[in-house]
Amino acid sequence: MPIRVVAGTAKGRRLRLVPGVGTRPVRDQVKEALFNILAPQIDGCAFLDLFAGTGSVGIEALSRGAARSTFVEKHPRAVETIRFNLQHTGLSEPARVIHGDVFDVLAAGSPEFFDLVYVAPPQYSKLWSRVVVGLDQRDDWLNPDAWVIAQIDPKEHEPLKLRRLVEIDRRKYGQTMLVFYEWPGR
Repeated sequence: MPIRVVAGTAKGRRLRLVPGVGTRPVRDQVKEALFNILAPQIDGCAFLDLFAGTGSVGIEALSRGAARSTFVEKHPRAVETIRFNLQHTGLSEPARVIHGDVFDVLAAGSPEFFDLVYVAPPQYSKLWSRVVVGLDQRDDWLNPDAWVIAQIDPKEHEPLKLRRLVEIDRRKYGQTMLVFYEWPGR
């Protein structure tokens, strides 16, 4: 399944897939629907792509006007793919690629805050909920009014016990569900 940048400065550029199996790139129609929802918030935002895989979501954010995008991925082949895709699209400059485990990176804290966080871990492993709950319990990752978006299989969805993040929307596209959480302004 080829993937591409849907809109913005790198529109139409095809992105390289991670060799082998283990990543599940978001389909173009889901990515387009996601960014139609996020459109008012993208310009100038700080974007965080967790379990980044090919980097297509963070690259789409940069292409559409995000000020910066940080990619976190632990698999070396995926990290190489993200770096290639950033260079191929001409979006390397406002990007930062972190080669590491998402949970280790989150535990270490962040020197910067983010406006939009995209979480797309392997399915059926409860990792998405661990990340959302983890972000909910910290004060060093999210700007006021930040959104956290989890990409999951609809069968995985469950209500989470959260202190600050609030589920504000849920959209289903075939076998993909996007769950939106907001960190209300402090």
